[in-house]
Amino acid sequence: MGAPFGRILTAMITPFSEDGSIDLDEAVRLAEHLIAHGSEGLVVHGTTGEASTLTDEEKLALTEAVAGAVGDRVPVISGTGSNDTAHSAHLTAQAARFRGVAGFLCVTPYYNKPPIAGIEGHVRAMADAAGDLPIVLYNIPQRVVLHLAPEDLERLARIDQVVAVKQAVTDLDEARRVVEAGSLALYAGNDDLVLPFALLGGVGGICVASHVAGVEMTAIQAAADAGDASEARRIDDGLQSLYEALSVAVNPIPVKTAMELLGFSTGGLRLPLVAATDAEREVVRAELAARGLIG
Repeated sequence: MGAPFGRILTAMITPFSEDGSIDLDEAVRLAEHLIAHGSEGLVVHGTTGEASTLTDEEKLALTEAVAGAVGDRVPVISGTGSNDTAHSAHLTAQAARFRGVAGFLCVTPYYNKPPIAGIEGHVRAMADAAGDLPIVLYNIPQRVVLHLAPEDLERLARIDQVVAVKQAVTDLDEARRVVEAGSLALYAGNDDLVLPFALLGGVGGICVASHVAGVEMTAIQAAADAGDASEARRIDDGLQSLYEALSVAVNPIPVKTAMELLGFSTGGLRLPLVAATDAEREVVRAELAARGLIG
């Protein structure tokens, strides 16, 4: 199965201005930078984009700005899913109006703990609101409690617009079953899953470390696609310390720190997230320096 949205998509941070509002100009500048440095697609206001503390108006403004600026060059996925079906469908319908939007990210409804029948109804409502645009499922049990097993994903794949899954589950047997079923394009939902998923037939990843190493991460997938597993492993081995540095605190604290150190006006984080500690910041700074990205 091909990669419907490109191989490596970056789940973008959301830059804020000094007054705490979204800095749309900086978001577009970041999007341009990511495209120039290996990202073949972008996801706005997902987990890394602090979606849980953005208003609907902010999410729509961010989608419109980024998709309008770069959506003619790379797919831009809007993270319109939430744990409220009516809310998710409404936000999806609003975002679907914008030029350049390529699809929507549908996270498993969190906190409510619905059965699979409820999840299916939720996804169908988002798909109906999306019109002809596709849906990417987001399976991340460590944040939402619920785990979508391969048979659940296969059930949801029967919905016409559902074409892919962002799989943040480390079980490689489950990943293999998704690939073998052939109904969904498998995207790694964690940076360190790009290589193992690629070697199983995954199509790419929706990543965080690609803010810093998009070229290398795309090269991992390209090598695996070409059947060169040793080259894919070699590149991935060189990124292990970056993956670790960007996991020194909960996402997106480290990656926002990294992008600020790289010269972007990230504007900090919204509570209840807080800035990196001095020790955490030093881990990120040292990794960027070791890569020759900062002095």
